[in-house]
Parts: sequence; C-alpha cells; structure tokens
Amino acid sequence: MFRKNLQLQFLTTLLVVAGLFSCNNASEPTAQKPVVNEIRPVWSLEKAANWYSQHKWIVGANFLPSTAINQLEMWQAETFDTATINRELGWASSIGMNTMRVYLHSKAWEQDSSGFLQRMDTYLAIADAHKIKTIFVIFDDVWNKEPKTGKQPDPKPGTHNSGWVQDPGDPYHKDSTLFPALENYVIAVISRFATDKRVLLWDLYNEPGNSGKKNSSLPLLKNVFTWARTVNPDQPLSAGVWDWNFEELNEFQVANSDILTYHNYEAADWHKRVVQLLKMHGRPMICTEYMARTRNSLFSTILPLLKEQQVGAINWGLVAGKSNTIYAWDTPVPDGSEPKLWFHDIFRKDGSPFSKDEIDLIKNLTQ
Repeated sequence: MFRKNLQLQFLTTLLVVAGLFSCNNASEPTAQKPVVNEIRPVWSLEKAANWYSQHKWIVGANFLPSTAINQLEMWQAETFDTATINRELGWASSIGMNTMRVYLHSKAWEQDSSGFLQRMDTYLAIADAHKIKTIFVIFDDVWNKEPKTGKQPDPKPGTHNSGWVQDPGDPYHKDSTLFPALENYVIAVISRFATDKRVLLWDLYNEPGNSGKKNSSLPLLKNVFTWARTVNPDQPLSAGVWDWNFEELNEFQVANSDILTYHNYEAADWHKRVVQLLKMHGRPMICTEYMARTRNSLFSTILPLLKEQQVGAINWGLVAGKSNTIYAWDTPVPDGSEPKLWFHDIFRKDGSPFSKDEIDLIKNLTQ
C-alpha cells in the first residue's frame, strides 16, 4: 500500500532495538474486562509464544470492501455494505484465508459511537461465519491528512488509494490537547471487544511517522499503547515497523509490541533478511503488509517463505475496487485502464482471480 524505501540503516536499527523487550508476565484477564487505571506490561516471551501456538498459520489480506474508497465509507451507516462484505469474505475463505486486517476510523465513531460499535459487531459476525478472524487497526498516518465524515469522494481514475484518509490526521496526531477525545475512542472500542475471540490482534497505529510526520507521531503512538494497556484486552497489542530510518519510532514499537508485526514490499531475498533479523527478539511475527507485484514481492516467492519461517502473512488487498490499489503507488494511469500487471489485490469484482496460478498456490499453502 505504501512507499517503502528500505536503507542499509535497517541493520543498525534492528541491532539497537534487539534487547528492548520487557519479559514481564501480563496480568491475568478478568471476566468482564473493566477499564482499569493500572497499565499492564508487555507480554512475556512465553505468553506471546503460547498465544501464537494456539492459532493455525495466520494468513489473509488487508480488507476493504470493493464498494468503499476508504475506512469512512466502509464504516459509516449509509455505506456499510454487508452484502459485499459477506460475498468478498466468502471468496477469501474459499482459498484458505483465515484472517483479515481491517482499518477502523475514529471519526466514524465520533459521528455515531453506538452505531459504529454495532457495525463492528456485525462485521465480526460475518467474518466469523466464514471462519475468519480480524486484526483491527486503530490509527493510521498514511495518505490524505484531513478526514471528513459524510459522502466520500469518487476515486481518481487510475490513482492508487486516491480517497484513503489518515486517522486522526492533522492536527490531531500532534496536538495533545485533542488527545482526550482519542483516548475515549480507543478505550471504548477495545473495551467493547476485549474478550471477543473473533478479534485476533489490535494493530494500534499503522505506519506512524508516514506522510512526512516522522517523530511528531511518537506522542500519540505512546499514548495509544498506554490507553490500550489500561483496558488489558485478551488479544495482543502491536504496531508494525515499516521504515528502518525511523530509529526512535522503531525502538518504541518493537519494545512495546506483544507480537511483532512489520511491513515489507521487497523481493524475497531482502524480505528473508528482515525476518531473520526481527527473529532475534524471540517473539512471534506477522507480516501485516506485503505483495506488490511490480516490486517483485509476489505470492509465489513471499508466501512460501513466510510459511517456512512460521510468520503470519497478510497481503495488501483482496478485491479490486474503489481503492484503486491495482495501480502502483507512484505510477498513475490517468485514463483508468487496467494495468497488465496488477500492483495489489487478488480478485475482480465478479469473484474471478487476477491469476489462477496465484489462487492455486494460496490454496495449496493454506491447506
């Protein structure tokens, strides 16, 4: 989904953060999961490993229904499209996928908090019917910086993610006087689903520092971990590393994640190096974004690697739609014609695959 500019500094950064994990035991979950004032520690290595061992190989996609241009169009009441969600999750399940990574949005909650939580529950019921668990993403620093509720824009022809919006965007991400409203959102959402087995993991902040924000996102990143830990959900907490130049952000993310998550859109040789270096932390790992065909990040090379390394695999994109992620980040096609080689996504809107060979491979690896 996002531009990745991996540098040699990656090696140094990972070595710096190698010893930063806390190995304290997490507090025992309570029956009702009330919001508490104490902040639970990072899961111990043993607790993290035990959690991971209870799940089949985690494999799936980042999911946005093809009828939505962004998170707001997915979650607002007027455009919450259960028929499309059900149909497209059925296609995912048919090829053996068992997990979807789904972005939420705080403005949809501000607009209609009770309805938003109910729609989350409805989504989880649909996914569960297809035997699919969900990774929910709370905040996001990528693409358009001023999200607005209401009718969302039409896609720009041939332009990758022309309507995707950040959460919370500017100036919320750096204005601490606005944090109390965000805290209410985070605690309300996680508390509602803190014991829900349909939720696999809370991905607290997608690509912090992106869109030129860099370390200005660190205060919100720190706060969202604190808020989530006061809830103490049954599910692990994480925020994936993605740009190896952001040393301070990376150190915090790695040191505070119960389960390590990361993004990589490079070819298999570099991706394997990332896996090997992240493994030094001794924690289970999920790659929550990969697969960009024109960058040689392919199902045929990356998915077998991740299965061999026992790393969860969540590719970007399921069904080609209003997000326009069949087009590359930096290669728009102004007339909107279909590129010969899709950048992301697996299925067309009618359920036919972009590549039958890819479908067959995914089925074989997920059986």
